[in-house]
This record gives sequence, C-alpha cells and structure tokens, in this order.
Amino acid sequence: MSRQEVAEAVNSYLWDTYGTRTSMDANHVGKLERGEHRWPKPMTREAFRAVLKASRDADLGFYITRGQRHTDPVVHQMPPAERLTADDDHAGESLTGREITDTGDMNRRELLRLLSLTGALLAAPVPGSQIDWARIESSSDGNRRLDPATLDEYEGLNAQLWAAFGAAESKAAVSPLVNRQLTTLTTNLRRSHTTPVHRRLCGVTANLLQLAGEVAFDGNAYGEAAHCYTLAATAAREAAAYDLWACAMIRHAFISVYERDFRHAAPMLDVATGLAQNGDSALSTRHWARAVQAQALAGLGDLGGCRRALDQAEEVNHLSGRVHNGGWLRFDGSRLAEERGACYVELRRPDLAEPVLSGALSQTLSTRRRGTVLTDLALVGVQRSDVHQIVLYGSAALDAARQSGSGVVGSKLNQLHHRLRPFLADTHVRHLNRQISALTRAGN
Repeated sequence: MSRQEVAEAVNSYLWDTYGTRTSMDANHVGKLERGEHRWPKPMTREAFRAVLKASRDADLGFYITRGQRHTDPVVHQMPPAERLTADDDHAGESLTGREITDTGDMNRRELLRLLSLTGALLAAPVPGSQIDWARIESSSDGNRRLDPATLDEYEGLNAQLWAAFGAAESKAAVSPLVNRQLTTLTTNLRRSHTTPVHRRLCGVTANLLQLAGEVAFDGNAYGEAAHCYTLAATAAREAAAYDLWACAMIRHAFISVYERDFRHAAPMLDVATGLAQNGDSALSTRHWARAVQAQALAGLGDLGGCRRALDQAEEVNHLSGRVHNGGWLRFDGSRLAEERGACYVELRRPDLAEPVLSGALSQTLSTRRRGTVLTDLALVGVQRSDVHQIVLYGSAALDAARQSGSGVVGSKLNQLHHRLRPFLADTHVRHLNRQISALTRAGN
C-alpha cells in the first residue's frame, strides 16, 4: 500500500467504526514513518493496527517519547465540525517533580502552585497532627541525612494529599502540592542513606508517584500517568513493598483497559496478582486486581471469566479489619456494583447492567463516580434503542462532567458520543450530541 492508500484506509476505518470523519493524508503517514509523530490518538493507533494487521502499537513503531507532548496534527488541520472528538494524546513523560503533573508555562504553573497549595491544605483532613513544613523543606537543603521523624512527616503529607485528591471536585487542584512534595523526595533520593532509610524513602516516593499518576490520568494525560506508574513500580520494588508494587502495576494496566487495549492489560494484571500474593493477606490488593481484570475480560467478550473475576473481587467483603489505607490502596468493594454494571455494558448485556447500575446510583457517590454511572446508564439506553433513557441519563452525566471537570467522565461521555449517530434524527439526541462535542472541544 502507498502512504495515501494507508491514509485513506485509516480514514475509512475511523468512519466505519466510530462515525468519525478525518482527513489523514500521505504527508501525515510519512511523518509517522519518519518518527516526527510517535504516539497518535488511541483511535488512530487502533485504525493503523487494523489496517496494517498489527497486534501491538510497538509493532508499528508507536511509542511514548520522553520529555515531549504531541497531539495528532490531523485534528488541528480539520474544520471544527470534522475534528476527532477523542481526547488529545499526550506522549510527554516529564521526569522532574515540578513538571510531572503540570504542562503549562512556568509562570502560570508557579501561580497555580501557590493558589492550589493553600486550597489543598485547607481542604485536606489532618490525620492527628499538623505537618511540620519547616522540617520537610529543610530536609532538602544541605547534605544531612533523613531521620525517622522527617520520614514520618513525608508519609503524613502523602496521606493528606490522597485525602485532598479524594475530596476535590477538580483533581488538578492537588497537582501543585504533589509537585512540591515530589521535588523534595527526588532531591533526597539523590543522597546517600542507610539501606533501611533508602527503602523507606523509596516506599514514600512510590506512594506519591501513584498519586501523581492519578492526577495525570484524571486529566487524560495517559502518557504522563503511565510514566508515573512505571516509576512507582520501580520505587516499590526497591522498597520490597509488594502491595505497593502490585497497585502500581494495576494502575498501569488500567490505562490499557481505559484505552480499550484489553489484551495488553491482561499480562500486567497477572503480574500484579502474583505480587499481591506475596503481600499482606489482610489487604484488598489482590481483590482490586481481580476487579480490574474483570473489566479487561469484559472487553475481550468473556462473560464467564468476567463474572468469575468479579466474584473473586467480591471476596473482599469477607476480610476483617481495615482492608485498605485510604491512599494508594483504596479498594474496599464499595465500587463493585458500578464496576460490575460497567462490565455488563461492555459485554452488551443491558438486561444485566441496568439493575446493577440503578442500585449503584442510589448510593452516595462522588460527582465523578456519579457521572460515570449515569453515562453507563445512557449507554444501556443506546443498546436498547431507548431515546428517552439516552437523553435523560446522558444529560445528567453531562452536568456531572461540567461540575467535576473530570477527564474520566469526559472520556466516558466521548464513548457515548460515538454511539449516538443512529439516533440523531431525534431533536433531543442531536442537542445532547452537540453539547458533548462542545465539552470535548473545550477540554482539548
């Protein structure tokens, strides 16, 4: 195939599969061949894999390039009405603590850091005692070694940051304070410490890197999130912290699940499950691995395997005591209903999905979680060709996305958007479709 033939085949695939009109040409394919662009959008990569009969992105030379951020140039060359409505791909992998979860210019980033620092600290519940900022910041000056009290402060601040992340409507508000703490930890990692102190510091760093990844993931910056989780796994391995290590692997695998690359998620989840077996049996790590594995199996169309994995995840309810730490491990089974419902939606079983999702919706949910459940119920309406249900739940999910500013809810709505084409004869569906498109463009 010539470059132009490849481009036309990719355009046809995106139109036939997602109803998305693109204007890729031979010039764009040539840039991909030369490596000028290495990480196009998820849908574009999927189209290239299908056209060129490749099983993995790596087989086509697609990979994330450290220190850069790319967007698919085809999108910006098209009229607004014809643009891809999927989120921009982000190939950046900043290694510095100050930049790992921010991408704006330096002056703006510093201003946001100072503003958000105050807001995050005010919003965060204090677990017992005040954080000694003088001790924390002085520990990064000079060459003195860390003492146990300072490491206690690091761990305490990490706990506060996770609490602030969970409570924040806009997850990006926590980013500047995460950067500040990550810079301090990175500085300390460069120094010489005793083996026990080094291992403990690695554990604290692995903890924070997972939070940095969560902030990036919520902003649809999957490249940055993946890099955070990779570094977190490395740090947890150095700390010999198996549950922490397994959770980093689960989070990394979830990116593949979210990008619908289910076959690549499965091996990583198998590794995570094996690591969890070496961890604390009182914790819920292995159950969380099964819950995410269920989503991968649903994407592969394996109803029986999905149900078995969900049932194994449900065994978390048989554990006694505190099964999670509220930070890097937060799985307690409370989200299993919405996760089970999402799996059934993926499997195109609206008869199984609707009662489970309706039950989940009756619980007290954060705005972000409520938005994802509402979107899944709208997708149930799509599968049942029920226009009223599509509009009712889709509009409510749209409100949740606006309120939370969450890229996760926005991405779910984008999935709904791609499935609305058969219903656009209805005035209300057309209005919903336009609103989702506007939200997506505003977030790019």
